[in-house]
Amino acid sequence: MAELGEKPFRATQLANHYFGRLTVDPDAMTDIPATSRDKLVGELMPTLFTVVRKITCDEGTTRKTLLRAHDGTLIESVLMRYPGRATLCISSQAGCGMACPFCATGQAGLTRNLSTAEIVDQVRMGAAAMRDGELPGGPGRLSNIVFMGMGEPLANYKRVVEAVHRICDPAPEGLGISHRSVTVSTVGLAPAIRKLADEKMQVRLAVSLHTPDDELRDTLVPVNNRWSVDEVLEAARYYADVSGRRVSIEYALIKDINDQPWRADLLAKRLRKHLGQLVHVNVIPLNPTPGSKWDAAPKPVEREFVRRVNAGGVACTVRDTRGQEIAAACGQLAAEG
Repeated sequence: MAELGEKPFRATQLANHYFGRLTVDPDAMTDIPATSRDKLVGELMPTLFTVVRKITCDEGTTRKTLLRAHDGTLIESVLMRYPGRATLCISSQAGCGMACPFCATGQAGLTRNLSTAEIVDQVRMGAAAMRDGELPGGPGRLSNIVFMGMGEPLANYKRVVEAVHRICDPAPEGLGISHRSVTVSTVGLAPAIRKLADEKMQVRLAVSLHTPDDELRDTLVPVNNRWSVDEVLEAARYYADVSGRRVSIEYALIKDINDQPWRADLLAKRLRKHLGQLVHVNVIPLNPTPGSKWDAAPKPVEREFVRRVNAGGVACTVRDTRGQEIAAACGQLAAEG
């Protein structure tokens, strides 16, 4: 502010507009002199994204937004309204470098990391959409954030941690969403999981495991070649111990690949050994992606898998899949212009 020849307190005013009123529109900033507004917004709040398109399904309660960044990079975020809550799935990278073969984002490869501001701006836009009643059900509040969009959050570690602070700190420092309502997902970067635990942030950790055995996981989640299932689960246990929060295990159920009864039994056994009661398994019916040779496990197979994991002493449920027909579900975000 001083460099721009403005009073220092304008910084707080600008922050209140962004984090408190969710706006970057200079015309709305009536407490700042008209002569200063355009200059301040132009210098300090450049346009980070333009909306390319919005598509909806689930009777309008799921909306996928395709965003173009200043350099032409495309990313996607997904807003989902449920009775009593609204969840925004945000991206931390454009594309993803983890190369999981059943995921459209992973197959596209990594374009670049998103900046802290680009991550946070997705949340500001989602919060404004809820406040303004853009989804059926009238005005509401954005309650949950999941880092489950494009990218591996822990591969963009510093910016993701900074973004969590901006998302969770109270206005005018941040958007004021509870740490406990934020989930950070990872394919299992074990050292980064431990580092995240030491941040003492209370966010929920979700680990995309997808199979309990190293032999198959080396193929399904190539980063497993660096950190084995045991190493990932030991890091997850450390996270659970430090945070006091249950870890979510994500498991995309793929027909004839990882849906065998013995794998359900092994999954329960390994999770019980490493995490005890500090774990919950989310079974995700595999979402179809163009040209993929893989398909979702049949419902009877899915039910038996869930039954066996529960019988093995580990809580297990099926994730309610949203947005499949608009390619907005897990593993489908490809950001095609």
